[in-house]
Amino acid sequence: MTKLPGKSSGKGRLYGIIALFLLILIGAVAAGGWLIWQEKIIKAMAVPGSSLVVKTFTVKPGSGAGTIARQLEAEGLVSRAQLFRIKSKLAGEDVTLKAGEYRIAPHASINDVFSLLQSGKIVQHAVTVPEGRTVREIIEIVRASPVLSGAVVEVPPEGSLLPETYAVTRGTDRKALLVRMQGDMNAVLDQAWEGRDPNLPLASKKDMLILASIVEKETGIAAERPQVAAVFVNRLRRRMRLESDPTILYGINGGIPLGRGLRRSEIDRKTAWNTYQIDGLPPTPICNPGRDAIMAVAHPAQTKDLYFVANGIGGHVFAPSYRAHLRNVAQWRKVERQRKRERARK
Repeated sequence: MTKLPGKSSGKGRLYGIIALFLLILIGAVAAGGWLIWQEKIIKAMAVPGSSLVVKTFTVKPGSGAGTIARQLEAEGLVSRAQLFRIKSKLAGEDVTLKAGEYRIAPHASINDVFSLLQSGKIVQHAVTVPEGRTVREIIEIVRASPVLSGAVVEVPPEGSLLPETYAVTRGTDRKALLVRMQGDMNAVLDQAWEGRDPNLPLASKKDMLILASIVEKETGIAAERPQVAAVFVNRLRRRMRLESDPTILYGINGGIPLGRGLRRSEIDRKTAWNTYQIDGLPPTPICNPGRDAIMAVAHPAQTKDLYFVANGIGGHVFAPSYRAHLRNVAQWRKVERQRKRERARK
């Protein structure tokens, strides 16, 4: 005889259904709460920050997300460190925050800050080396830069550093920057030497560098450099002495300006660099020439000029003969006398 199910078994099924329903309801409420919380967090991460100005922030090597978050909060760059840590966890373990110095814009949100630190777009600082400086002057520029680190122990050879504006990051080693300058100079010299005009009276890249350093010190006007280079190239071809005033100064004191004109005794003083007293080129460059001076020597102007003198307005006048040169010198002296009279009247 088959036994009919009792009331108790029916109630059990009912309780089971109710329990399942309650579990589903609780799960739905929890899921809804999670979604609401997550949406709130996501919105909070997009809220503009309170910083009113550009601020610099540095991530030290080896810093974790927690350390960075606390530092950002302490410097007023994020509202809550916890939100930044949550952002990092949501981004995943594969995402890293890169060490370096950053500029954080005003009102940057947590999302903005995180994206910036993830991008690795660290601040680039400029170290500017003007053309025509001696190697010791360049060393002083490098030593004085507050964004560089490390000591300069060895002084590179004169003329081996390319004058340029170099982009560096904070903490760049000074020695590494000097090595970079040397590499850039070698690259420019190689290019100029390979593409130089034929039949130049220069035996090597070193000769080109030495002559370029003289051209650099003689004029700061880019358009004049090929003309000045042509004068010296023409003189070398004729075996005439170069007679360049800056070479006298370099032989006397390493190129430090005297604050006055040269004296006859200094012109007559024989040094290894005084091209009034020696034949050909001096043994080393007298400064670190820029690209324009190097290219001017590689491609000098096609002239017959052998002389030049200041024109009184910042440039020079050129002459193919000594007689024409003397006329130019007389004109220059006339300008000088006029200036002296004007200064005396003041």
